[in-house]
Amino acid sequence: MILGAALSLTASAVFADTTVQSCDRTVTFDAPPERAISNDVNLTEMMLVLGLADRMVGYTGISGWKTLDAEMTAGVEALPELSEKYPSKEVLVGADADFFFAGWNYGMKVGGEVTPETLAPFGIDVYELTESCAHIMDKDKASIEEMYADLLNLGRIFDVEDRAEGLVDGYRAELEAFSGGLDLGEPLRVFVYDSGEDTPFTAGRYAMPTALIEAAGGVNIMDDFEKSWATVTWEEVVERNPEVVVIVNYGDVTAEQKRAFMVSNPAFADLDAIKNDRFVTLEYVEATPGPRNIQAIKTLADAFWGQ
Repeated sequence: MILGAALSLTASAVFADTTVQSCDRTVTFDAPPERAISNDVNLTEMMLVLGLADRMVGYTGISGWKTLDAEMTAGVEALPELSEKYPSKEVLVGADADFFFAGWNYGMKVGGEVTPETLAPFGIDVYELTESCAHIMDKDKASIEEMYADLLNLGRIFDVEDRAEGLVDGYRAELEAFSGGLDLGEPLRVFVYDSGEDTPFTAGRYAMPTALIEAAGGVNIMDDFEKSWATVTWEEVVERNPEVVVIVNYGDVTAEQKRAFMVSNPAFADLDAIKNDRFVTLEYVEATPGPRNIQAIKTLADAFWGQ
């Protein structure tokens, strides 16, 4: 018993004062979470690549909008989906969660019932997806560094720092090696088409596709749009004349249906992307911050430059 107590004290000492930055908050953990919940497919995949499935009691916010591929299905097969869309406070409390990995418009809404402040009285700590911080505070333009930061912070929170650092070092090396072999021309003008026919929902300055597009040798035509994911007008898209359209694939409307809508609409006939039939599809899990971002950059570069 004395040895057990000593080991327990040692473990507690290791985890004491583990502090990370989460948007405009600093959050301190005195022990790794043991009953975590993640929201959305990309955040859940971050948990899985860090080997944290055994620290989770479930996930939320996937099947209401998206379909898991075989890899993700296998990763979460032992976990229940606690809510098909955004979870209620009752769902999180009812699961006896001690940690919620979510973001603004990734499971939480500004002024909504589920926020770090509303969950704190129930002993549920929240770590916010860095990309989503643009909804509540001033921040820099989207960067692949934000995805790295999230993995490294999760590594510290769950005491798997070595694993997180190994993953991030690997991603950095892979991207550096790939970028060094790119033969880029003048940056291509790129429009991100997420959804919507009357008005398009797209990625602005603070959304991850802006960083992915730039890494692949393009420029998001909405990169001066001071938003993350938000709605613009088709008139703005036409005025900026994209050379390539990146379609985000998820939900009930398929990527091919989104492409058909743009191709068949006379208002878009003079766009360079339409005239040259230049479309590329990214899965939602590739276009949002997560482990598949490096592959997304490769997919975009191949579509932009044939490499």
